[in-house]
Amino acid sequence: MRGALSLIDTGSRAIAYSLGAGVIALAATVMTTSIPAEALLAQAREVVGPAFLVLMAVLVLTSVFAWIRVMRDGGPEERHRAWLEAGLQASNGVATLPLTYTLLGISLGIGGLSDQELTPQTVQLVIKDLTASFSMAFMTTVIGLPTAAVLRTLLTVTHARVVARPQALCAVVPPATAFSEGDPA
Repeated sequence: MRGALSLIDTGSRAIAYSLGAGVIALAATVMTTSIPAEALLAQAREVVGPAFLVLMAVLVLTSVFAWIRVMRDGGPEERHRAWLEAGLQASNGVATLPLTYTLLGISLGIGGLSDQELTPQTVQLVIKDLTASFSMAFMTTVIGLPTAAVLRTLLTVTHARVVARPQALCAVVPPATAFSEGDPA
């Protein structure tokens, strides 16, 4: 039961941290571009597609979940190594997903060119379709690669801090017995 509660707590924190970071990123984008938040979200859904957004959200949540577990489990490296590896693999997935979508967008754009006859009457439509595919291709990379870099940095720096913590005091004096009843806490 304690393990299930710990996973639920970590999951809710991961969702809260991810949503909070998303809101901050959205606010920063709104302030720098002067485009309303609703328009930005609609444009993101239209350009990169809902499948990309869902897959990206799952990978980001997995990375953040693992990051929280690395912080929470602490102690010697073997206690949190599996969570570190899971988080790093998920953040690598965050980098791989947009690159895959980049190749998909370029392929769709080139494939669309081969299916259409290029005449003076159709050139505008062909260019419109081509730029839509290329827009998806490059926007997924613009979103995904920096996100993956931030997640990897969070995981590796947190891991280094956790491993470097002095463990001597924790081993000598367990936290539950650190203060006796007569000591002011």
